[in-house]
Amino acid sequence: MHNIMKKIIPIIITCFLTLTVVHAQVKTSFGDEVGTLDGIIKAYYDVVTVKKGEKVSYLRDSCLHVPNASVGMAKKSKDGKIVLQLITLKQFHNASDAYLEKDGFYEREISRKVENFGAIYHVWSTYETRNVADGPVIERGINSIELYFDGTRFWILSWVFDNESKEQPIPKKYLIDQ
Repeated sequence: MHNIMKKIIPIIITCFLTLTVVHAQVKTSFGDEVGTLDGIIKAYYDVVTVKKGEKVSYLRDSCLHVPNASVGMAKKSKDGKIVLQLITLKQFHNASDAYLEKDGFYEREISRKVENFGAIYHVWSTYETRNVADGPVIERGINSIELYFDGTRFWILSWVFDNESKEQPIPKKYLIDQ
């Protein structure tokens, strides 16, 4: 019995360690890592980053989101009031993909603040955009991203963004990783 336990215990430990490592490496059919917060945030930015003339993949992006995820944009209306435009992920792609593909679009995270309770996460992700990877920054802003961790992988529930302007600079607390 003692010899059997000596053989079984290392096998159990190896299986447990293997499951723990595999758990963190959950990938979509497009190869995006969604088992970690860092992985899904990287995929969130990668999916809209395209070279001039390349195609954005709505299908790839939809693998990161729950069905019926919402996308919001805070904008100034013609009369100067701030309004929130809330649309579906599909509507967002229909409205923006041609623009992103025309001149190229590189969006990257420059800072992140994360808050979570249990399985729900809120990420304040400060970004900058360019038309080419080493080109000048054309825009900066903050993405407010809501996520859910189902025990295996992260899912994006919604995100809302607002761009920086002269009247609305990004606060320092969103420019330093904390």
